[in-house]
Amino acid sequence: MNFREKLNLDKLPQHVAIIMDGNGRWAKEKGKLRVFGHKNGVLAVRDTVEGAAEVGIKHLTLYAFSTENWKRPKLEVTALMELLVSTINKETKTLMENNVKLNAIGDLASLPKRCFAELQEAIEKTKNNTRLTLTLALSYSSRWEILNATQKIAEDVSAGKLNQEDINEQLFESYLSTKGLPDPELMIRTSGEHRISNYLLWQLAYAELYFTPKLWPDFRREDLFEAVYDYQQRERRFGLTSEQIG
Repeated sequence: MNFREKLNLDKLPQHVAIIMDGNGRWAKEKGKLRVFGHKNGVLAVRDTVEGAAEVGIKHLTLYAFSTENWKRPKLEVTALMELLVSTINKETKTLMENNVKLNAIGDLASLPKRCFAELQEAIEKTKNNTRLTLTLALSYSSRWEILNATQKIAEDVSAGKLNQEDINEQLFESYLSTKGLPDPELMIRTSGEHRISNYLLWQLAYAELYFTPKLWPDFRREDLFEAVYDYQQRERRFGLTSEQIG
């Protein structure tokens, strides 16, 4: 089935978030090291980004590396960081050609210096691109983000920059690392797991969740289109009844 042709381009989610899961299992099935799966996952990223830009999705956020991932074997973490640097180097040209702006969220200061520098350079080079904003969640966890925002708000209240009465949802969101981004309407997770895994907990409050058994290295733009098509068949009520929406 060609899901690209079935899409209603006037009802696209403005922001799609993806948990890219299954690289390690994909490699294991092939008798390879986990890093082999991560390397092939880069191909899935490229095709998914191009597919999102092709149909007009404006924001795509990928869970690339969680704070919990630092606990993985040192060899795998080192290989992941080296892969991240080389990928950013190679893909910046493609991002420019496709008019894609690169963004990053998370505890970026915890990244290795070389990795952080390459990331910032790519973000600077692509900052004026307008077709799609690609956000990488790196050294990210939602609990970290929410605690970090809470601490900053408390500091500003203590310093007299804020009044306690001023704190509401809009102000809180302005302290999150996703400030300036719309909340995702659709969250996709690959590999058959049915968990959010500490990802954008505040932002996903009203998102539609889509789970696919496909492992991330096998995910392609047609799979993205299928997920978006599924999203378009759902009724989004935001706590209201069907009659109220109708």
